[in-house]
Amino acid sequence: MTNRKSPQGLRSYRWLGPDNLRAFGHRSRLRQFGYDGADWIGKPVIGIINTWSEINACHGHLRARAEDVKRGIWQAGGFPIELPAMSLAEPFVKPSTMLYRNFLAMECEELLRSHPIDGAILMGGCDKTTPGLIMGAISAGVPAIFVPAGPMLRGNWHGRTLGSGSDAWKYWDERRAGKIGETEWNEIEGGIARSFGTCMVMGTAATMMAIAEALGLSLPGASSIPAPDANHPRMCAAAGRRIVEMVWEDLTPDKILTPAAFDNAIRVHMALGGSTNAIIHVIAMARRAGVALDMARFDAISRQVPVIANITPSGQYLMEDFFYAGGLRALMVEMQSLLDLSCLTVTGGSLGDNIAGSAVYRSDVIHPLTAPLYAEGATAVLTGNLAPRGCVMKPAAADQRFLRHRGKAIAFENYDEMANAVERDDLDVTPDHVLVLKNAGPKGGPGMPEWGMLPIPKKLVKAGVRDMVRVSDARMSGTSYGACILHVSPESFVGGPLALVQTGDEIEVDVAARNIHLHVGEEELGRRREAWKAPPPRYPRGYGAMYSAHIGQADEGCDFDFLEGQAPIAEPEIH
Repeated sequence: MTNRKSPQGLRSYRWLGPDNLRAFGHRSRLRQFGYDGADWIGKPVIGIINTWSEINACHGHLRARAEDVKRGIWQAGGFPIELPAMSLAEPFVKPSTMLYRNFLAMECEELLRSHPIDGAILMGGCDKTTPGLIMGAISAGVPAIFVPAGPMLRGNWHGRTLGSGSDAWKYWDERRAGKIGETEWNEIEGGIARSFGTCMVMGTAATMMAIAEALGLSLPGASSIPAPDANHPRMCAAAGRRIVEMVWEDLTPDKILTPAAFDNAIRVHMALGGSTNAIIHVIAMARRAGVALDMARFDAISRQVPVIANITPSGQYLMEDFFYAGGLRALMVEMQSLLDLSCLTVTGGSLGDNIAGSAVYRSDVIHPLTAPLYAEGATAVLTGNLAPRGCVMKPAAADQRFLRHRGKAIAFENYDEMANAVERDDLDVTPDHVLVLKNAGPKGGPGMPEWGMLPIPKKLVKAGVRDMVRVSDARMSGTSYGACILHVSPESFVGGPLALVQTGDEIEVDVAARNIHLHVGEEELGRRREAWKAPPPRYPRGYGAMYSAHIGQADEGCDFDFLEGQAPIAEPEIH
């Protein structure tokens, strides 16, 4: 490639190259590690942003994988520097990892900007980590490759395949119904997660890793490789080699993240039957990249792209099966007529170049477009007087009878009230009721927790009921399923219409018409609105107070208002 950077044009040269006292100090401190001039002189410094931790099993292998990345960087003539970043362990971080996605984005951006970094390897995969790292790298503006953690192995119990998350919800209902005892439950607990890696269903982790590849930010095929597979460390080393070349080529994220690239990512998301959470994250990433994107674009594409990946929770198989069936490259070959194959990627070639030669090896896992799993895409965006700025649903993962439904609401003001009520045997509820959870959005949760898959009331579970319409301003796990209507915007905590719903009100859902309607007259809604009082902020101080003051709504991507856009930030002065 012509117009390659010179060594004096590297960012790191400003720290390490000049003949002055400050650069002397930087070099002497590198020598303190045992490095020598031969390690860095004339070489790009590559920052490895690693989200490994001892409480995040999704990333439990990334400490070792960082060494594979370093091997590739050394091989290509770069100088690797590993920088730890916040590890957002989805099962453990409370009230929600979503509260800290923007924290990670800020940390990633500032790590890259404030250090002598020429290019970045972003190591992650657990739900909010992927968008957080990518958002930070976009804003930092240095060449970057996302290295996906990869899915864990299939779960197993009594010869049955288990999918993390999805089967946890399924068998918990069986336990609540008294059909599974403590012994069986403990066996499932020990068999559902058998290796490091992310959830192996098409949850948010798998969805966002696939989206990163579809955007052109990961090496071809990287997002589908199971975490324990030997292909994974080889991919890490290849990413290390490639990022060094990207620095010399000055191939920055803004050259990759075009409107067409985001359309490709959304189309892939729909074909995969991906997580509803992707809408929030992709909007946030796009707006960081200066690309205007809203929920309406998701819905328009949803109507054009069928679900062709037969992966839980919308389908039957798991990510390991998807990998053996050909993985994401094979899926994109199958749907290539719907993609812009000219889009540039981190390889320096096009998306079309990246998928050339791939093929589907199991048509029961990756269906042809002519025989889709579900005729339309993974998500539907509904609007109406209950959600003026939209809400989302995953029709392919719901009981189809609820795609057009009208029922009376049972409204809960908070999660604790709901959790207690659904366990009561005397709760006045039928399968046709609509469960409504308020104050679970970005500010109200706080952090918009994954509470949107409200539990089916215990008395109905015992009677064999496994789905009903549930409405909230929360999110739900991408591993979840059911007739759950999520991300109601604006949220109830800020006075959105959801705050005005009362038990006994009728709510109508029509997915085909993309409508959700609260059957309460405007005059009555006006009286309720006048009587509504804004709750106090959730946090009086600290990061939470900053979060509450600056967080956007779900339809805006839940980014901080001061992080949006592309206002240039000057390079740090070296004094």
